[in-house]
Amino acid sequence: MGKTAAVYYEKDAYGTGGERLLGRQAAGEGFLKGLVKYGQADFLFCLSKTEKDFKAFCDQINPWAKAPRKVAWLPAHDLQGIAKAGTLYRPDPDVSSLVWQRRFYDQRAYSVCGVTHTIASKAMQRVMGELLLAPVQPWDAVICTSNAVKQAYEKIFDNWGDYLSQRVGGKPFAPLKLPVIPLGIDCNAFPQGELAEKSRKSVRDQLGAGPDDIVVLFVGRLIFYAKGHPIPMYLALERAAQTTGKKIYLVQAGWFENPKEEVAFRKAPANFAPSVNHIFLDGRLPDVRTHVWAGADIFVSLSDNIQETFGLTPIEAMANGLPLVVTEWDGYRESVRHGVEGFKIPTCIPPAGSGLDIAEKYLVDQLNYSMFIAHPCLATMVDVDACADAFVQLIEQPELRRQMGENGRRRAREVYDWKNVIASYERLWEELADLRASATEVAPCQPGRDPHPLCADPYNLFSHYAPMQLTAGTSLKTGTSFSPTLLKALREDWMGNFGEDMRLPAATVDALLIQIGTKEPQSAEALLQALKAGKHALPSEAHFYRTLGYLLKFNLLALAD
Repeated sequence: MGKTAAVYYEKDAYGTGGERLLGRQAAGEGFLKGLVKYGQADFLFCLSKTEKDFKAFCDQINPWAKAPRKVAWLPAHDLQGIAKAGTLYRPDPDVSSLVWQRRFYDQRAYSVCGVTHTIASKAMQRVMGELLLAPVQPWDAVICTSNAVKQAYEKIFDNWGDYLSQRVGGKPFAPLKLPVIPLGIDCNAFPQGELAEKSRKSVRDQLGAGPDDIVVLFVGRLIFYAKGHPIPMYLALERAAQTTGKKIYLVQAGWFENPKEEVAFRKAPANFAPSVNHIFLDGRLPDVRTHVWAGADIFVSLSDNIQETFGLTPIEAMANGLPLVVTEWDGYRESVRHGVEGFKIPTCIPPAGSGLDIAEKYLVDQLNYSMFIAHPCLATMVDVDACADAFVQLIEQPELRRQMGENGRRRAREVYDWKNVIASYERLWEELADLRASATEVAPCQPGRDPHPLCADPYNLFSHYAPMQLTAGTSLKTGTSFSPTLLKALREDWMGNFGEDMRLPAATVDALLIQIGTKEPQSAEALLQALKAGKHALPSEAHFYRTLGYLLKFNLLALAD
């Protein structure tokens, strides 16, 4: 089972059909599709909170399966089932609660694997910080989609670890793995060959672009502080239009967060790029997302915000044979090679310490998240001169466009196609399985101590509230209120029967009452052994002792001492 994982499924994390199309959703849907199409394991495991979610999972993956796949549902509490899968995959980095949950079962039972997306919010940074305190193991992992993300994790671990060292002594560490595996795309999802040529003609006809005109394409959310501020792009394109004399179309395919953003985006071109023809398309439409690439000559994405971590759209552009003009920023620094698949435009940010007041205001909610990331965006330089020069070179040299486009197409297939990325995931899951068998366990559970110190067994944490506790030696007898009528009334009363699933099954309770009613007072241990000898349903000793407490509560049983 080393090559497989149970997929933690919540529909929102794996779908692109909603009104708000986010990068994490596109990445989640792509991953799931890639796993179904290219995964080598015999079984697909789905872990979800409800059976309805499992049905949604099956409905989503069925169209992608090349052949019928064995699919198994694991309820969210089925830790034994997760152990059969070997690894639990969560589509975000918030794995702390999952490793704490595993600690109640067996820390070696399975691995937990998450993946990063946006990491700039204080909520997400707390998630990252919790990994220094949570019981993560060497056989767990949080996949970083770029080295830029991995470095951010290491900075947070270092800074938070230093603080904890000052506060309590000793610098903690997170023993989990931080492998770098990029997001992927399905290169075959876009029109190829003759179909691509037909798409190109159709798109350009709709745009009104002639054969010698230049179409520059941006794909992504149209939001200045969370993707790329458009004005540097406008300035560079205006200069390129003036220099080359070419008719240039800028197509921005995406969606607006709110009406104010839309007004600003549609108004700005007249002031900053009046010589360029500006067209906005709804990038949430599947037909647009599939075919718009074919109509373009150049792809541009001048990312300048701290909430980006990887960037899928440049990879999609490469898969469609488009040369790129992108910023030298976060994940773009790794995915695009300057002068090979396109041009990387230099960026520059203020020195460390320049944002302490911004962070403080964000901490106490004087700034919301949008404003928090907007301020760094407005202070991040994108080299407009270099950008304009890159556009001019690509506009004036069709052969350069063609060669860079072919380089990108090849790189997308060799590095970023889901077929190859899923293979990297499966190699990681196999490595984690090997580590489960051999690596030293970190912070093993101690006898008598709760698995989660801050979510303790209530019968342990509050044991001092009562003067007595049930033990194996506690002597029990039939209570003075016992009668079949009372037992029946309790079972039919909502308050009286609350928590039935946390106690022994009714048939086992009946057997227990018969056992205790036929003899002198008996110890709890003797009753337990009698139930075992009679092969009655006994989910756990915890169920047994909770049932004793319940029967004592309503005087169906009584303490003999």
